[in-house]
Amino acid sequence: MNDQDRNDSSESEEQDKVIHEYDGIEEYDNRLPRWWLFTLFGSVVFAAVYWSGYHILKSDELPRAAYEQQVAAARAKEAERIKAAGTVTADGLVLLSKDLGTVGKGKDIFATNCVACHRADGGGGIGPNLTDDHWIHGGKPDELYRTVTEGVPAKGMLAWGPVLGPEKVQDVVAYVLTLRNANVQGGKAPQGDIVVP
Repeated sequence: MNDQDRNDSSESEEQDKVIHEYDGIEEYDNRLPRWWLFTLFGSVVFAAVYWSGYHILKSDELPRAAYEQQVAAARAKEAERIKAAGTVTADGLVLLSKDLGTVGKGKDIFATNCVACHRADGGGGIGPNLTDDHWIHGGKPDELYRTVTEGVPAKGMLAWGPVLGPEKVQDVVAYVLTLRNANVQGGKAPQGDIVVP
């Protein structure tokens, strides 16, 4: 086969690949590279196996759930450290409000001792609404701790510090911090000053 025959055959092959021509521009039917196709099909297979394994068969926990468990364990450990330190700080109370174990204990204490005046949802009854952004005796974490510990005898709130002890007061304050700005339906009208957390 001479050079002329090769040129003719390559031109005919090239013409076979032309899909269409428009305004002097020719579009060819070129095959995709194999590495690109392997990447595409490999991604599809991986996605199908991943979805089946994690979401349908539930063979293992999702990475998000594992992460949340690790964060919860770290927060629980931090809560133990804060309580063991014995010193109550605003930052420590905020960290305690992020620990589900501490908040759960605080919710139980609240349900036993505080619902008579503040309602089960914290919306306020005899006592003020704990779910808005208004606070009578200060809404900062250390001010809440002081109010629960010392009470407000002039307004009828008992001093819960001697009754509950410092650790349980921390627990209930951590729970109350989770109620802030929830603005429950039918809550008591705002009282006191606006406190920005």
